[in-house]
Amino acid sequence: MTERFVCIHGHFYQPPRENPWLEDVELQDSAYPFHDWNDRITTECYQTNAAARILDHHNLIIDIANNYEKISFNFGPTLLSWLEKHRPETYQAIIDSDLSSRARFGGHGAALAQAYNHMIMPLANPRDKRTQVRWGVHDFAARFGRKPEGMWLPETAVDVDTLEVLAEEGIAFTILAPHQAKAVRRIGDKEWQRLGELPVDTRCAYRCTLPSGRTIALFFYNGTVSQEVAFSGLLENGEKFSHRLLSTYSERRQAELSHIATDGETYGHHHRHGEMALAYCLRTMEKNRLARITIYGEYLALNPPTHEVRIVDNSSWSCAHGVERWRSDCGCRIDHGRNWRQKWRRPLRAALDWLRDRLALLYEREMGAFNEDPWAVRDAYIEVVLDRSEENVRDFLSRHCSAPPSAAEQTRLLRLLEMQRHAMLMYTSCGWFFDEVSGIETTQILAYASRAIQLAEEACGAHLEAEFLEWLEKVPSNLDKYLHGAQIYRQLVQPTRLDLRRVAAHHAIASEFEGNHRTHQIYSYEANNLVYDQSRAGRILLASGHTRVRSHITWNQAEYIFAVLHFGDHNLTAGIREFRGSQDLHTVQTELRDAFEGSNLTEVIRLFDRHFPQGTYSLSHLFKDEQRKVLNLILQKPLEEIHQTYQGIYDNQFALLRFLRDIGAPAPQALIAPAECVLSARLRKFFDNPVLDLLALKEAAGEVERLALRLRDETLGFAAGRQIARQMDKLARAPRNLAFLITINETLETLEQLPIKLDLWRAQNAYYAICQQLCPSVQKSLLAGEPGLTEWFEQFRRLGQALKVGMI
Repeated sequence: MTERFVCIHGHFYQPPRENPWLEDVELQDSAYPFHDWNDRITTECYQTNAAARILDHHNLIIDIANNYEKISFNFGPTLLSWLEKHRPETYQAIIDSDLSSRARFGGHGAALAQAYNHMIMPLANPRDKRTQVRWGVHDFAARFGRKPEGMWLPETAVDVDTLEVLAEEGIAFTILAPHQAKAVRRIGDKEWQRLGELPVDTRCAYRCTLPSGRTIALFFYNGTVSQEVAFSGLLENGEKFSHRLLSTYSERRQAELSHIATDGETYGHHHRHGEMALAYCLRTMEKNRLARITIYGEYLALNPPTHEVRIVDNSSWSCAHGVERWRSDCGCRIDHGRNWRQKWRRPLRAALDWLRDRLALLYEREMGAFNEDPWAVRDAYIEVVLDRSEENVRDFLSRHCSAPPSAAEQTRLLRLLEMQRHAMLMYTSCGWFFDEVSGIETTQILAYASRAIQLAEEACGAHLEAEFLEWLEKVPSNLDKYLHGAQIYRQLVQPTRLDLRRVAAHHAIASEFEGNHRTHQIYSYEANNLVYDQSRAGRILLASGHTRVRSHITWNQAEYIFAVLHFGDHNLTAGIREFRGSQDLHTVQTELRDAFEGSNLTEVIRLFDRHFPQGTYSLSHLFKDEQRKVLNLILQKPLEEIHQTYQGIYDNQFALLRFLRDIGAPAPQALIAPAECVLSARLRKFFDNPVLDLLALKEAAGEVERLALRLRDETLGFAAGRQIARQMDKLARAPRNLAFLITINETLETLEQLPIKLDLWRAQNAYYAICQQLCPSVQKSLLAGEPGLTEWFEQFRRLGQALKVGMI
């Protein structure tokens, strides 16, 4: 009887969205009601796969499963870095899952490493290949606490040279698409069987012997089933999913592996509730012993290859033409309905290759003065990328420099290394994958290129941008408004470029709204006011001073004189110039203050033009998140006035609105809008309050129901969910508190009346955890006839019904 194994691999990765100068993702309105797309996809996919729901035929949750513990997976290092900073609970769940999986799979972990920033490896030069693998290995080991057995290649793009680097760096296996196998033979045989139209047998591992004599194991996933999972609705039913995986076995009397590989975002983001289908599928196979769930490392240890394979060089899983999608107009694109061509791909790669090679010469020359092996220093720089504490950075620089570098040299070295980091980031594969060169993914890699150019100028005095723009003029756009890549660079990239002066301007403006006139953390920068002075005349404010701005990344710093003239609303102007000494600062502050206190605003504005000849800044120059925060502060007063007006309309017209609803007559929008605004604001206040006023909530909910309001605010469901989750956390600390249990049930009953979509994910997790902990002892107490427990049990069961969780 064939021993059946099943392995499901998820490649979890998002195109990088960080502003290269700020080192973080700014607000993305297209992801509303989430902050950005990473945030949204984390909620839809990454966190849900750590707690996937399994439902019964009544659609009640009967189990919550951690998919990461049972599947093979890899996360892009750049995505893990974002998760660690912004969604630490999800990040830790991923890390912990690998640890748990080792106990399940004989010491082999579920997680695989990934070549660092999703570069198409066959198109990379040998130095970048090696750094990408070494960074990926080091990043993985630092996060998961072990060396990786396997590594995911971006887009499964492969050539023999890439496999050589993997094997040299201790990687035991990787995963490829079936069409990437060229020929196979049984180990020991002389003749190769060329595959051609005959597909490779995906049900086993293969050994690939490399020109160096090293070997690496290769797994070729089942392409047909993988496609069905990704694009054909197989995730609509978990049982159907499991049957399809089991249908791939033969009747041979040897171990066989049914395995697939897809984007991890398939499970929850691309296919809503896909993580639930995955969890149900795995549970069905385990519970009914239909197959042995495994991961590649365990399967390889149990079933070493009996056959060897040759690969198709320069091939990938997402381009029928090899790796042409990332360097030519091969025909692969997203929207075949548009008459767009991708003739821009080849000249774009040529432009970046030219820039990479120029940057490499500069780096070798400058870094060579400090270390005889500059590229070994770059390979080790991942240590700093993962830990930018000053102690770690100083230790890194001292270990890799032949003599202790001065403060100025430290900044120059960090700029050189950052220049190389961005020179690799600009090759992130997403930049070529889509149809138009002006798309956000391609604009992103051009921004990395721009940052590398800026660092080259700062570290080496090299001026590369003008020639780079000449190369970009050869990159055609499908859109008339851009014409070519140079125009895209000027319109979409250059305006986002910043330096310390821009950071100082942001600090000067934002400080006046935040009330923080000392130290201000601005993404990867810090601004610190050394001198500050303020004068007011009614609503108008004049602030000026001396500030120091420092980069946490490259340690470069500068001091500036600043002045801000604020007219009390969104009208504001700020001036920034280099600090030239205390006397210069005194002159600027005195002249501005004298004119301002003399009520001569014309003179104040003239002085701004004279003292800040390089131009002034306004609210439009703030970084997006701070800009939105400031605008919200500015809008606070007019919104309060509007709310008061709406409150008056609502109070005066409530009886009329109720009468219109009672008789079935349509209410005019002029009355509906104020009512929705007032009641949404009231509900928001209830939800955000740590102590819920249940009576007030019931009153508000009753008014909403009586008036049949729609409540269009999408964020109310999230706010209500956070309130319920807080109450569930309190219940977890005192689960037998009957009065509190009754209160939560009444709260949920009231919320069900509201026309909002409740986010109960955290609350469900909490209830499930209480069940796991408490139910066995409660069952014993019930059987023993413990007094008063029957009512508690009924209320607890009722809570589970409201949360759609069956008692475990």
